[in-house]
Amino acid sequence: MRRLWVIIISLCTMGILHAQEGHERPIIRSTMYGIGGVNLYDTYLSPLEYTGVQIRVLRESSRMTRWFDGNVSRQTIFQGYVGMTENPAETANELSGMINWNYALHYNFQLFDGQLRLLAGPMAQLHGGFIYNTRNGNNPAQAKLYANLAASGMAIYHIPWKRVPITLRYQLDAPLLGLMFSPTYGQSYYEIFSLGHTDGIVHFTSLHNQPSLRHWLTADMNFRSFTLRLGYMADMQQSRVGGLRTHDYSHTFMVGLVKKLLPVK
Repeated sequence: MRRLWVIIISLCTMGILHAQEGHERPIIRSTMYGIGGVNLYDTYLSPLEYTGVQIRVLRESSRMTRWFDGNVSRQTIFQGYVGMTENPAETANELSGMINWNYALHYNFQLFDGQLRLLAGPMAQLHGGFIYNTRNGNNPAQAKLYANLAASGMAIYHIPWKRVPITLRYQLDAPLLGLMFSPTYGQSYYEIFSLGHTDGIVHFTSLHNQPSLRHWLTADMNFRSFTLRLGYMADMQQSRVGGLRTHDYSHTFMVGLVKKLLPVK
C-alpha cells in the first residue's frame, strides 16, 4: 500500500512539472553586430548621393504571450548604427547616426506540425538620429525624428538536421502611418529654434510620401552549447515631405549569438 502511494505521488509530481514546463514561455534574446554599405540622399544637405560604410548593432527579444490561447508573440528590437559616406567627387563627407526601437505583436500560424510558422501583426517604430555634412556652412546637419505604425510579417522554418538543426527566418516590416519632423525646403534650424517659426515642421506620413521597407533574413545554427545567428538586413527608408527628398538605403551582413532564458518566477 505504501509503495502504491509513492507511485501515485510520483506520477502526480511528474504531471505537475510537465504542465508547468508546457506553460513556460522562454525569452529568446540575441545580440548581433554587422557591417555593410549605405547610400544616403538628403536634399536639405546636398543634391548628391553619398555612399560608404555602415556599422550596425542590433538587440532583439521575443516571447510568446498568453493572448489568444497563447498564439500571439511579442518582439522588441533596438538597434543603432553609424555610417561614414562621401560624395561621388570625393570632395565632402557625411557622418550619420541613427537609433530605432520597434515593438511588435504577431499572431502565429502553426503549419506542418510546427515546422513552419507564419506570423503577422502590427509594429510600433520610433527613429531618431542625424546626418552631418562636413562641407556645408549654413546647413551642416539634418535631424532625423519620426514615428510609425507598421505592418510586420515573418516566416520561420525549422530544418531538423541531426548534427546542427537550423532555423531560417524572413521578416518584412513596412510603415503605414506616422509623423515626421522635418524642416521645409529653404527653412533653417535657426528659424525654427531661435525665431520660433515652427509651422509645417511636423508632417503626416503614409505610403504616399514614406514608402519604406525593411527586409531581414536570419539563420540560427543550433550547436550543443550555443546558438549562432547569421543575418542579412536590407533597410530601405525614404521620404518626400516639405519639398525635400531623402533616402537611407543599407545592406548589412550580421553575426551574433542567441540565448534562451526562462523568466524568474
